[in-house]
Amino acid sequence: MTVERSILLIVGIIVLGSALLAAFHSPNWLWLTGIMGAHLIQASFTGMCPVVMTLKKLGFPTKAGFA
Repeated sequence: MTVERSILLIVGIIVLGSALLAAFHSPNWLWLTGIMGAHLIQASFTGMCPVVMTLKKLGFPTKAGFA
């Protein structure tokens, strides 16, 4: 699995998990969804994402684009 696909999986799990927790536990979990959205916007402008840097250090291969 590449870094690009791994980050999509990780963010998807966090967003889905926080939405489910908001629906069944407390609406305060929607803050996590908002924070993830804000981080994705920030990362698109700066190119800096701690999760991507960690995955690269773990040896995950990178691939240009979504082919």
